[in-house]
Amino acid sequence: MVELKSRDEIERMRVTGQFVAEVLAELRAKARVGVNLLDLEAHVRNRIALRGAVSCYWDYAPSFGRGPFRNTVCLSVNDAVLHGLPFDYALRDGDVLTMDLAVAIDGWVADSAVSVVVGTAAEADLRLVRATEEALAAAIAVAVPGNRIGDISAAIAAVASDYGYPVNTQFGGHGLGRTMHEDPHVSNVGKPGHGFKLRPGLTIAIEPWFAATTDEIYTDPDGWTIRSADGSRTAHSEHTVAITEDGPQVLTSAA
Repeated sequence: MVELKSRDEIERMRVTGQFVAEVLAELRAKARVGVNLLDLEAHVRNRIALRGAVSCYWDYAPSFGRGPFRNTVCLSVNDAVLHGLPFDYALRDGDVLTMDLAVAIDGWVADSAVSVVVGTAAEADLRLVRATEEALAAAIAVAVPGNRIGDISAAIAAVASDYGYPVNTQFGGHGLGRTMHEDPHVSNVGKPGHGFKLRPGLTIAIEPWFAATTDEIYTDPDGWTIRSADGSRTAHSEHTVAITEDGPQVLTSAA
């Protein structure tokens, strides 16, 4: 069931969104050659505790994962793109790192993700990251009352097509509010004018993610980390967006 939020509830989600944006900005600054993923996880865990927030990932146990997730941030490297389980790994020059964070503050959730290239960046990797960012911007631009979920999905797919990247449809965006995952599902492929009609008060996470040369994925032996089937590099960008009468509002943008 889709639940529309009031203006006050959207503002409460914005408070959470600003915290998520701040922590992701800190992680972006810390993501340097030689930094261990576990140190990034520890930073997030400490920030959440100090803020009195609640991690949406801790104890998360969906059907596709292996047991409860026991970390506070998803950290995915190179061919890993979603649900990356932090482990004892020191970042290397040229790594592509995706950082995905979802927390709740006073019962209201926000979810966002960024991909960065650590150290020396290959142009192909920068292009891949840029494609996800442009797809996210294009999707947000059409997230207006009267349009439909399919318009958002089609905007993402159009950017992927322009760049020549295939698109996987097993995982995509989603509604959120009181919980991390609510209706509706927001696919990264769709038809304009189709799907759930966008109305003021709808809050969704829009999250284009691409692998460079495949739309096939597999789950790592750790039971969580999603990787490209052919080992190609991946990238992922995500914002929490509110549909309002005044247009789309990004709740997880930096202040």
